[in-house]
Amino acid sequence: MSISHAPPDSHESDISGMSTSRHVGHPDHAQPDLEPIVPTSTRRTRVPRWLRRTSGPLLLLALWQVLSGTGVLTSDVLASPGTIARVAGDLISDGSLPNAMGVSLQRVAVGLLLGTVVGTGLALVSGLFRIGEDLVDASVQMLRTVPFVGLIPLFIIWFGIGEAPKVAIITLGVSFPLYLNVYAGIRGVDSQLIEAGESLGLSRWGLVRHVVLPGALPGAMTGLRYSLGIAWLALVFAEQINADAGIGFLMVQARDFLRTDVIVVCLIVYAFLGLLADYIVRSLERLLLQWRPTFTGR
Repeated sequence: MSISHAPPDSHESDISGMSTSRHVGHPDHAQPDLEPIVPTSTRRTRVPRWLRRTSGPLLLLALWQVLSGTGVLTSDVLASPGTIARVAGDLISDGSLPNAMGVSLQRVAVGLLLGTVVGTGLALVSGLFRIGEDLVDASVQMLRTVPFVGLIPLFIIWFGIGEAPKVAIITLGVSFPLYLNVYAGIRGVDSQLIEAGESLGLSRWGLVRHVVLPGALPGAMTGLRYSLGIAWLALVFAEQINADAGIGFLMVQARDFLRTDVIVVCLIVYAFLGLLADYIVRSLERLLLQWRPTFTGR
């Protein structure tokens, strides 16, 4: 009697077939289609962001025009937007507004540069060295509480009535915000990062360059943005000191002749110059702080 043997792989094929049919026969084991989860912050909104950001000023401008057209705001109190635009065009065509903007920008640039050097230098001395903190910080904190506008008469006595007191006021106003923010940024660096740098063999200068200064950079950029706002505020007061050119000079002349339209034009120029300066600093901040993940809102 002969016994027939099945091929050795027939049993395996039956088992695999059974397992396959069992897997197909039970829908519970079927893999569902997965959809990627998109964070809410990365989803595109239907309304463009530039439109949302400009809607507020446009609504304010429309309200201003309506109040002026209905007589709620008279011309002697506040001129209408159409009048403001016409006066701005006249000031641009005769060259008085561009010349005034050039003089004011030069004053702000010089004062901002000197204030950045002074404020950042004092913050580095006070933040990096304990003896520097003992010698510098108390004096800076006392001077910071003195209103810089109140020093205008003293600056006039010291520097005269030329450009020097104007630049000195802007420099003083810019120095203190930068000092506070850079100092806080240096002292806010995590001590564990300092210990990690020392364990890697970094020298004192290496720690300052690769750990302390990058850690203090966000605070420095915040101080720079705040200092720009103070610079334009200080410019308004500085250009009241016997100025013969600049946006403040135009405002003084307009005040003497009761020209509210020229005053509003000068204020709008101040606002746009400040907004432009803030945009430049924010762009620089995004460029220098690419390594820092931050919350951008939802």
